[in-house]
Amino acid sequence: MSASALPAARELDDPEAPSPAVGPSKPRLLRVLGPGLITGASDDDPSGIATYGQAGAQLGYGLCWTMLYTLPLMAAVQMVSARIGRTTGYGIAGVLRAHYPNGLLQAVVLLLLAANILNLGADLGAMADALNLLLPGPRWLYVVLFAGTCVFMQVVLRYARYVAVLKWLTLSLFAYLGVVIFAHVSWRDLGMAMALPRLDVSDGSLTTLVALFGTTISPYLFFWQAAEEAEDLHAFPRRRDLLHAPEQGRSALRRIRIDTLVGMTFSNLVALAIMVTAAAVLHPNGVTAIQTSSQAAEALRPLAGPFSATVFALGVVGTGLLAVPVLAGSAAYAVGEARRWPVGFGRRLLEARAFYGTVALATLVGMVISLGAVDPIRALYWSAVVNGVIAVPVMAVMMLAAARTDVMGAFAVRGPLRLLGWLATACMLLAVLAMLGTAALRPA
Repeated sequence: MSASALPAARELDDPEAPSPAVGPSKPRLLRVLGPGLITGASDDDPSGIATYGQAGAQLGYGLCWTMLYTLPLMAAVQMVSARIGRTTGYGIAGVLRAHYPNGLLQAVVLLLLAANILNLGADLGAMADALNLLLPGPRWLYVVLFAGTCVFMQVVLRYARYVAVLKWLTLSLFAYLGVVIFAHVSWRDLGMAMALPRLDVSDGSLTTLVALFGTTISPYLFFWQAAEEAEDLHAFPRRRDLLHAPEQGRSALRRIRIDTLVGMTFSNLVALAIMVTAAAVLHPNGVTAIQTSSQAAEALRPLAGPFSATVFALGVVGTGLLAVPVLAGSAAYAVGEARRWPVGFGRRLLEARAFYGTVALATLVGMVISLGAVDPIRALYWSAVVNGVIAVPVMAVMMLAAARTDVMGAFAVRGPLRLLGWLATACMLLAVLAMLGTAALRPA
């Protein structure tokens, strides 16, 4: 629906607006949380769950340290992407279209689209497998059901209601914080692994590291958060892009900082809980390779109890319902801005037919991939690896754009945030190069 159709009272819920002098209001933190929370929660999608679970099962507590050390890097990159959207009023693709060669724009959008569709297919398959564990039935029907539900949420629901649904779906992540309670965690071993990071330079370990980076710092998250910040300019009538309303900068950047830090911290805590559960329950019992999502949950049943297996499976479904719309939506924002289409979930269907068509088409292609003869967990795992490789050029271009005064004006990224953003890019690049180098040296 159009932004003008949103209730005028919604303006009072603007977390950047001064609190009303009288009358009840939502707790301040709840009003502040938005794009950052949803972005962080969608990062723990079925692809992420599979990757974290595989890392814990394969290497025990060995890579748990990554969740601690990637948090400031992940938060910095997402803050940069959010600042781009809030400052310019455009998503990342829109900024690239205005300030960079068309060839670079098309290459970035094509890479994002390919990675997102692969991720979509893998997530839909994992959700179907998880539901089949709880309610045995035809897998193809569950895949179609989930794809249809996600398209319905994006195309039919009003923007305000759609965002509210996504916020409620973030609660599904608490399932994994609950599961860890039933795992017999060696807190001493976990503490040592977190305090003294170690990295096995074998090909498998480096690939797992890239997969962890790729599922934690994913390109679709950059595009989504920037686009949602731009979209909120229409949802909250008092807001204007910071280039034209620099006086709003202080409150806007403070909100972005809080929202992003809360969202990314929540995301990494959940990821750590999944890794710790797999490391404590599966790894010591010789379960080091996960082939399907149902096997991941089933493996917990005899070792941590049936309740843990059920909660794990429900978590896969809940996080998938959150992540699939974000994957399809970020792809549609990128393609739409690159093609100069009207974009945004705040628009009516007839206003943005091409945008909504891209959402539906991306989900449909992902559904077809999921229905093919693809090993769901391997697809999830390798989609994370692909995201890790693709993230490097996307992050580099984004950091360059964010530092340009002709793009960001007085809000160009400087200081520690810029340093952390480039450090994240360098770490991702080094991990990818190490993985590729080890694979090249491996005997045929």
